[in-house]
Amino acid sequence: MNATIVIIIVTFFGFIFQQLTKYDTVFFGLNRFFFEEGFWWQPLTSMFMHASLVHLGMNMAVLYQFGSLIENALGAKKFLAIYLIGGVLTSLLSIFFLYFLGLNHVLVGASGAISVLIGFIARRDRFNRKGLIVAILVISFAPLLMGLNIAWYAHLFGFGVGWFWKVTH
Repeated sequence: MNATIVIIIVTFFGFIFQQLTKYDTVFFGLNRFFFEEGFWWQPLTSMFMHASLVHLGMNMAVLYQFGSLIENALGAKKFLAIYLIGGVLTSLLSIFFLYFLGLNHVLVGASGAISVLIGFIARRDRFNRKGLIVAILVISFAPLLMGLNIAWYAHLFGFGVGWFWKVTH
């Protein structure tokens, strides 16, 4: 079983766990005030929480597509490093952004980490670069135009983290 599938399974079970507990996103989603109080696991665990089954399904479909590409090209260890470390960096940038704005939202979802993968591929694939840049802008801002509350900034931070990710062979 490849690492992309393992991440998808773990994320699915994270969503099930979230649905079965009364604390769900309070303790495991990324929340500025709880993070400041020492809930240091949140930048990692928030990637495995999702707002709904539709949110989970959409993210996992995109993760499968881009995760498989990177894992096939670089191997499981490098894929996992990009996804997990990049996702945590994206969470930290997002929480600092919210802090700077004086806001406190609970952030959940894998889209920041997935955006790292998209940025990583966009930097290295000149042929598909423009399409991937358009895609990240669409998935960041189209939901806002439809009135959906999403962490658009996490998508942009993730894309930037992926764009600047250095891989050694």
